[in-house]
Formats: sequence, C-alpha cells, structure tokens
Amino acid sequence: MLTFISAIILAAGESKRMGRPKQLMPLGDSTILERTVDNFLGSKVSEVLVVLGHKAEDMVKLIAKRPVTITVNPDYRAGMSTSIVAGLSLVSDRSEGVILALGDQPFVDSQTINQLIEAFGAHTKGIVIPVYQGRRGHPIIFSKEHRGELLKLKGDIGGRDIISQHPDDVLEVVVNCEGVLIDIDTPDSL
Repeated sequence: MLTFISAIILAAGESKRMGRPKQLMPLGDSTILERTVDNFLGSKVSEVLVVLGHKAEDMVKLIAKRPVTITVNPDYRAGMSTSIVAGLSLVSDRSEGVILALGDQPFVDSQTINQLIEAFGAHTKGIVIPVYQGRRGHPIIFSKEHRGELLKLKGDIGGRDIISQHPDDVLEVVVNCEGVLIDIDTPDSL
C-alpha cells in the first residue's frame, strides 16, 4: 500500500545572504523554486504544499498553474518555524508523514525523494533523514506522531531539536544524491 506523504516546501525566506530572492533565480530553463517544486511533483508524494512569504506574489506567478497548494506565511520574518506551522495547517488528515523540504534545494531529484518515502513506508522509524557520503541532509520526513512537536517549534529552526530528542526514532537512508547537501545561500553557491 502506498504511504500518504505530504511535502511542505519552505520558500518564504528573504535570502539575505544571496542579496535577492534565490527562489526566483534562473536555473537552466526555469528557476530554483520551479525546479524544486517540479522534483516533488514528479515524485511519489501525495500532496505538495508550498509556503511562501517574501516576494510571494512573484513566486505565485511561477507555480500557480502547478497542482500544488500555496499558502503565504505573514510571519515569515519570525523564522522557519512559522513556515513549518503554516504548512502543517494545510496537511491532509490522511497524511502519515510530512517531508520538510527547502525551497532552495533544486538538486534533490524525484528518485531520491521516492527512496526516502519508500524507506519511511518500510520501517517503523518516525524520522527519515537522507545521508550522502556520511553527512545528513534534507529533505527530512517526520511521521504524524511528531506533528505536535513540529507545531511547537519557535524561531529560525527546523526539526533539528526534534531529531536530537529522538535519536532512536531516526532512520538514516544512504542516498546517491549530493543535492541533499546543497542549498543555495550565496551567489557563489549557485
């Protein structure tokens, strides 16, 4: 049976280190955000939710015709946790887990996303983390059992504290995708 997984793509940030909205920057024949969204749409996720904030109007124009649910987080300046909470408010009741994805990770391919979903469905662990060459990366799947903890997050953090509080509930999945480690934060990284 297929596992119902909701993808929450976090794309609300101001891209301060980049100096301009990185999600809107060109990448091949599209943009960073479009490529990230398309990789999830091409995977086995059951629904794709995109949380926008800074320059939301411009980003909506890029992805509005795709089969995604878009929400704008008015509190995005208060940190990533507010975008996680905004995304969780849209997750289907049928969802068995959420995959938290960064809007600036366009090099995580659909095959790698599928590998994480398949591992989540095949194991009892509630947190699934991709590992490339010994280093943990993103996106990360959290089971519905961790929803309450995710909703309590504060500030500019993701699920790092939840992961450290539940080391026995973590499944590391070795992947062959360097993209799980690459997020685009500066002009040089692009």
